[in-house]
Amino acid sequence: MNNQNLIIYDFPELFKILDELKNHFNFEIINTSIEQFSKIKLDTLSSYLIISKNELPNIKNQFIFENLPIRIFTLIENLNIKFLKQKFSEQSKIDIGIYKVDLNSKEIKFTNKSVKLTEKEMNIITFLSKSKTPIKINELQSQVWGHHSQLETHTVETHIYRLRKKILLTFGDNNFIKSHKSGYQIKK
Repeated sequence: MNNQNLIIYDFPELFKILDELKNHFNFEIINTSIEQFSKIKLDTLSSYLIISKNELPNIKNQFIFENLPIRIFTLIENLNIKFLKQKFSEQSKIDIGIYKVDLNSKEIKFTNKSVKLTEKEMNIITFLSKSKTPIKINELQSQVWGHHSQLETHTVETHIYRLRKKILLTFGDNNFIKSHKSGYQIKK
């Protein structure tokens, strides 16, 4: 079964047309009436888009028909673009412990607070988050900065210090990045 779902809300004419073409889509089609809509558990669908004639309050991922008539190929193209954008957005968000990191907006979030991150800070966080063991400074230099020399530098330590300070000031978390004898590690 496909993990993308097009929910057609109270628009039976459109459902009939799209149902005939469903073999050409990269998404499933769900037809629903006003009465049936409350039975659909949107939080159980991995990816969805609701198409309707009017905007539904407090519902995200909607495609509203504002300009009718519309060519069917234009509609399908627009739906595919919306699904691609949605997939890209979902893939850019990663969970690291209690935090949510958005790679697109370069932010780390917890509850209603967020911190803007630099590109290098994002790279440090994503690299450290992939490891279950502490990462040595020279490995961070190599993988995040692209430095392959044995020169003495405090670049890694300086960036880690600044990143820890941001996390502490915003979230009160002094243990997000832990120091070990063998390197740095993100708590999960």
